[in-house]
Amino acid sequence: MDKRQTQVLIIGAGPAGLSAAIELERLGVNKVIIAERDAVAGGMPRLCHHTGFGLRDLHRPLTGPRYAQTYAAKAMRQGVEIRTQTTVIEWAGPLSCITTSPAGMQEIQAESILLATGCRERSRSARLVAGTRPHGIFTTGSLQDFVYGLGSAVGKKAVVIGAEPVSLSALLTLSKSSCKVVSMVTDLPRHQFYGIYQPIKILMLDLWFRLPIVTSCTINQIFGHQRVEAVEIKNSKTGQMRVIPCDTLVFTGDWIPDHELARRRSVEMDGPTQGPAVDAWLRTSQPGIFAAGNLLRGAETANVAAGEGVVAAHSIHRYLSGSSWLAGRIPIKPTPPIKWISPNVVSDAKTLAPSGRFCFRVQEFCKQATVQVQQGDKILHRHHFRTCIPNSSYHIINNWLSKVDLQGEAIRVSLTSKNAD
Repeated sequence: MDKRQTQVLIIGAGPAGLSAAIELERLGVNKVIIAERDAVAGGMPRLCHHTGFGLRDLHRPLTGPRYAQTYAAKAMRQGVEIRTQTTVIEWAGPLSCITTSPAGMQEIQAESILLATGCRERSRSARLVAGTRPHGIFTTGSLQDFVYGLGSAVGKKAVVIGAEPVSLSALLTLSKSSCKVVSMVTDLPRHQFYGIYQPIKILMLDLWFRLPIVTSCTINQIFGHQRVEAVEIKNSKTGQMRVIPCDTLVFTGDWIPDHELARRRSVEMDGPTQGPAVDAWLRTSQPGIFAAGNLLRGAETANVAAGEGVVAAHSIHRYLSGSSWLAGRIPIKPTPPIKWISPNVVSDAKTLAPSGRFCFRVQEFCKQATVQVQQGDKILHRHHFRTCIPNSSYHIINNWLSKVDLQGEAIRVSLTSKNAD
């Protein structure tokens, strides 16, 4: 089997992987290989044909495909070797991977590895939804690939499961395929279209599609044999059942990191995020292995993933320049209603990472919320939020890291609120 040496191997050519490669080249690391299993680099934005990408990181509005092309083209101009249709199938050593591609199998030995494998939405089977297994059931990603990638029609009447920002993307894709959405269903007490998404919600759901949002309901079962014929939903408050006729069903949100490769290398995992446990420099528990992007905790926007790629590049550059890999790792553990926090490990309390902040999400609606970071009896940080809603990220700065006792117990992050749904 052929062997190849490189300084940095990046697994995944989405926004995080591409931005990391670009920044590494700028920092003078000129032996960078990206392994991407898909035929085209760019990650999930390739399938999102709506505009709005690039405003924060590229400073101009782009469609998803154009955004992906811009990053991929910039990486190639800087000499990054992007290997598409290349899948990492196994670890050959601590910093060595075996890949397979149309050219055959190859072992790539690196001085450092960045895991940027992204995330995916949970499928119907992963959500344990009862009923038959007919055609016409999608996630947002598979729907976009079906419509934009294959150019195929999906159906005539659809139900969208979820009422968060990504659900709007599914709605636009169904509209492109001339499929009418008859209902949007969420298990939460209300939709999650707030902030910048509020005017989009008013324009699309209230004025354009005139679409009802059914709240506090879950999918009880699916009917149909060859094709979806209807779904039965159950109100979690009253227990009342209702059947909605449709021929297409789209499950949106409920993200899970593509963490299988990290697990096979025995990288320490974080339970709440289900991604690798990383510190503020995006270092995993395995020396020389970093992780960035939506592998860390499920879906954030493309610009957030790209920003983490830049942080990872600086961290990798420090490591290649001789920075030590600290053995001590203090976990950061969230308590409900905080769902997860990322990064979720403290290993260096003296050197602040370029990102400068931690992000978290909640699992219920909270008003007048106070987030507290605590180690033992010592309060490290407090931050107040007017509102916190599910499926949106919130941030706290990391200036409290210098107060952490690296020989002490785990750090707890809690939230209290005056009003919670």
